[in-house]
Amino acid sequence: MKKLIVNADDLGADEGRNAGIREAVQAEAVKSVSLLVNGPATGRALKDIRQGKYEGVSIGIHLNLSEGRPLCSDLRLLAGNGFFPGKTRARRLLLQENVPKLESEVRREVNAQVDFLLKERIPLNHLDGHQHLHVFPAVRKAVIGAALQYGIPWIRIPQEPLADGEIPEDLRSEAELVSDLGGQAARLWAGTGIRAADHFRGLYLKGRLGSRRLDSCLKRLPEGVTELMVHPGRVSEGCGGGPFGGFSTLDREEELEALLSPSFRGTLQRLDVRLISFGEALS
Repeated sequence: MKKLIVNADDLGADEGRNAGIREAVQAEAVKSVSLLVNGPATGRALKDIRQGKYEGVSIGIHLNLSEGRPLCSDLRLLAGNGFFPGKTRARRLLLQENVPKLESEVRREVNAQVDFLLKERIPLNHLDGHQHLHVFPAVRKAVIGAALQYGIPWIRIPQEPLADGEIPEDLRSEAELVSDLGGQAARLWAGTGIRAADHFRGLYLKGRLGSRRLDSCLKRLPEGVTELMVHPGRVSEGCGGGPFGGFSTLDREEELEALLSPSFRGTLQRLDVRLISFGEALS
């Protein structure tokens, strides 16, 4: 049987992203979301969750080690100026292995972010990483340790076969890197008892997930449980600055419209694909 978990990343990034994700949830096109702890709109997202706007939706933590301010102070390697270093520098830093001081800082920040949401009484069904940094060498041990310590049952393995068709070279290179690191992490985490979806999709669809590509993806789903990473949102006015300034774009609206389109639900029904949450995947 084919089961699909459509997970919307970056809840809390800004009001436009929050608005788009709420629309997709209300339309029952998205049944799982990943929440940033340090986004400009995290407070509003927490309020919406408490008000029942995400009832029946799996909530996960979107661990962030690249954008904005960390929760921990005195992270000299990870955030030397009081801010995370941005995507490119964070990836270069976290590709390092066997750097005890760096791994110690990562562990402190990972645990602080998980603890923050648990203190907010947010039940965490799954864990993934902003820009997939959770599968980078310097982060893997901290991530699996946190999942085991805090009882988080699911973790994302962003490992995906090469997609068909023309793919921009920068996107292809990034997707291949992440997929390779995801495979390495999966082998390290095997036997821990933490679950992952059977399959993952979305690396090659980043910023280009319209109705046509979404339909093509659905037609090629394998048997089992597949996690599909999406980034629906609405464009926010006045959000051009800061580390999260470029998050809500027209690409995000195109993704949202694809998920809201009747053709999405129609294709699921025609192909007998069951749309589920991470919580439902455990049952």
